[in-house]
Amino acid sequence: MIKIICLGKLKEPYLVEFINDYKKRINRYHKIEIIELKDEDSLEKEEMQILKFLDKKDYIITLEIEGKELSSEDFATLIENTFITNSNITFIIGSSLGLSKKIKEKSNYALSFSKMTYPHGVFRGILLEQIYRAFKIINHESYHK
Repeated sequence: MIKIICLGKLKEPYLVEFINDYKKRINRYHKIEIIELKDEDSLEKEEMQILKFLDKKDYIITLEIEGKELSSEDFATLIENTFITNSNITFIIGSSLGLSKKIKEKSNYALSFSKMTYPHGVFRGILLEQIYRAFKIINHESYHK
C-alpha cells in the first residue's frame, strides 16, 4: 500500500483531474490512498493530524527541501527495494509551514524533488507522476522521457 498524506485540500478542478488520472494509473500496479488533512495554523496541530495516520509498519518518506535528490531511476529502485521488506510506503507532504521536528524524526527517508518551492497541488501531481514512472521503470515498460 502506498499512502500519501498531505496538508491542504485541492480546489482547482484541473488539479483534481490530474491527481485522479495518476491515481488510476498507479492503481494498476499498486494500491494507493491519498489522505488530505486540513491546513492548520501551527506545526504542532498538523503533527497531531499526521500521527493519526502513521502505522509502525509504514516506511515513511518525507518530502523536504533538505532531503536527498534522486533520479527517476534511483527513485524507482528506492520504491522497489522498500517493498521487499515493507508492505507500506507512506509519503508525507507538509503544508506551507513545513513538517514538524517529530515528523521528520519518524521519517525513514527525506526526499527532495528540488531546492525550489512548488504550489501544493502541483507538487502532489509531480509526486504521483514520479510514482507512476517508477512502476513503469520497475516493470521494464516504456514511458516517455
